[in-house]
Amino acid sequence: MLIHTRALLLSGLALGALTAAAPAQAFTFTAGDLVVSSSTYTGTASTVTVGQTTPGSGTKTAVADGTFPTVFNNSTIDGSFGVSSPLFLNQYNIGGTEAAPTISANGVYNVTAATGVATSFASKSEGALNLSPDGHTLSFVDYYTAPNVLDVSNSNTPGIVEPGNYTANPTARTVVNLDNNANAQVLQTNAYPGNNGRAAIDVNGTIYLAGNSGNASGSAAVTGAGGIQSFTPASATTTAGAYNTTRVESYNITQNGYAADKTAKDNNFRGLTVFNNTLYTTKGSGGNGIDTVYQVGTAGTLPGSTNTAINILPGFPTGLATTNTAGFYPFGLFFANATTLYVADEGSGSAADYGTSKTNGGLSKWSLVGGVWVEDYVLSTGLNVGLSYAVCPVGTTTCTASTSAPTTTNYTAATDGLRNITGVVNADGTVTIYGITSTTSLSGDQGADPNELVAITDSLANTSSTVASTESFTTLQTAAYGQVLRGVSFAPVPEPASMTVFGLGTAVLGFVRRRRNNKR
Repeated sequence: MLIHTRALLLSGLALGALTAAAPAQAFTFTAGDLVVSSSTYTGTASTVTVGQTTPGSGTKTAVADGTFPTVFNNSTIDGSFGVSSPLFLNQYNIGGTEAAPTISANGVYNVTAATGVATSFASKSEGALNLSPDGHTLSFVDYYTAPNVLDVSNSNTPGIVEPGNYTANPTARTVVNLDNNANAQVLQTNAYPGNNGRAAIDVNGTIYLAGNSGNASGSAAVTGAGGIQSFTPASATTTAGAYNTTRVESYNITQNGYAADKTAKDNNFRGLTVFNNTLYTTKGSGGNGIDTVYQVGTAGTLPGSTNTAINILPGFPTGLATTNTAGFYPFGLFFANATTLYVADEGSGSAADYGTSKTNGGLSKWSLVGGVWVEDYVLSTGLNVGLSYAVCPVGTTTCTASTSAPTTTNYTAATDGLRNITGVVNADGTVTIYGITSTTSLSGDQGADPNELVAITDSLANTSSTVASTESFTTLQTAAYGQVLRGVSFAPVPEPASMTVFGLGTAVLGFVRRRRNNKR
C-alpha cells in the first residue's frame, strides 16, 4: 500500500527493526521524498561477441556485440536475452504545487554496491517499489548477481531446475527491505524459476511477491513457484541458501468459464499492493489468462497460507488475453480511498504502435458503485502516447527523433502508457499520481528504452471524462541514454520508537513546513 508520508508520521504506527547488517554505504531517506528505481547499462562490446552462443539460445549465436543499444538485437535469436546491470534508487525532493509538482535530486543509493543485488537490462516488468502498510519498509525484488551476466532473468533458481531451460545457472530472486537509514535486509529466495519476480511488499514480517515462472517445460515445481508467493523470514525453511517461498494460491481461467490453458501463465502477475488489509495484483502481459485486476483472498484478510482464492475484481475485464478486446493492460495500482482506484495501463507494447496516436494506454480511474467497479475515464493528456522523443548519448547536446532504429548516435522512443505508480491524496481534494512510462520503439527490446517519470493531479471526487480532459501529465524526468526507470514510491519514514513524542511532533511540523516552502 502506498501511503502519504504526512499521514504516516501522524499515525505513529510501529514496526520491529530490520534484522540486518549495517548499510554498505551512508544513506538516509528523507520522509516525503519520492524514490525512483533505475538501472544503467554497463556492458561493453566484449560483454557479448558476435558468434557467441548465448545461454538462453540453445545453439544459436549472437548477432550483435555488447554495445548499447544494438546488443538487444540478440533478442531475435535468444528469447531470454538480457544483461544484468546495477540497480539504483534515486531520491527526489518534491516541490512546486499539487497542480504542478516539481522534483530536485536528493541523493542516490547504489543498491548493487550495498547489497549485491542487480537487475536485468532490459526486463521492463521488474524494479517495482512498495512501502509496507505502515510506511517504514521499502521493498523490491531482483537478482543476487553481478552486473554484465547474461540471461539471469530466465535462469533457474536455487533448488528448482526446470528441464529444458537453457539458462540453467541458478540465480536467486532476492527481496531487499530497506528502512529509513538504508539498513538492508537481503533475502534470497527460490521463487520464479525460469522467469522474473516483479514486486514485493513486507507486511509485519511476512513478505508477499508477484511474478512469473516458467521458461520451458512448465513442471509442477516451477508452476508452484510462480504467481503470488509469500514467506516469513523468521520461520521459512531454506534450500541451497535461499528461502523457500509458498504459492498463496493460483488463479485459473476456468473460474470464469473458459477451458483450461497454462496455469503458470494465468498467474503472470505484475503489480502488487495492499489496501485495507487486502492484497491486490494485476496481469497485463502474455498470451494466456486474463489481463485485469485481481483480489487475493477475502476483503480485510491478508493471505496466511495456501488455498487462498484469487478472483477478478467485480467490474474489471474478464475477456481472454488472446483477444483482449478491452485493450486493457494493467500494471501498477493506487487506492486513493475505499471507492477510488487508479490503475496504470501499460498499453499494448506493440512495435506497430510506434509513431502512431493511441488512446488506451494511460492512467485509468475506477469507482466502486454498488459493489461493482466502474471505469470513469482514462487520463492521457500530456502523456504524449505514440509521440516520438529522442534521447541523446552522453556528450551529445542535440539529437532528433526519427523513425529509424536506435543507434549509438541517437535513440528514439515513444510513450505507450504507464507501468508502476504511486500517489498521494492532497488536502485540497485532489490526488497526485506519479508514474513510470512504458514505451514502444524499433529497438531490439523495448524494455531498454529510456523512459520517463511523470505526474498528474486529478480531482478525487470527479467522475466526468469532460472535467478530466482539462488535466494533464507533467514530465518530471527522462532517463538518460542507456538508462531505464522502473519503480516509484515515497521514501520510508523513520521508526516511531526512535522518536520522542516531542520529536515526532517536530518532524511532522518540519515536514509540512518544508513542503510549503518548496511550493512558494
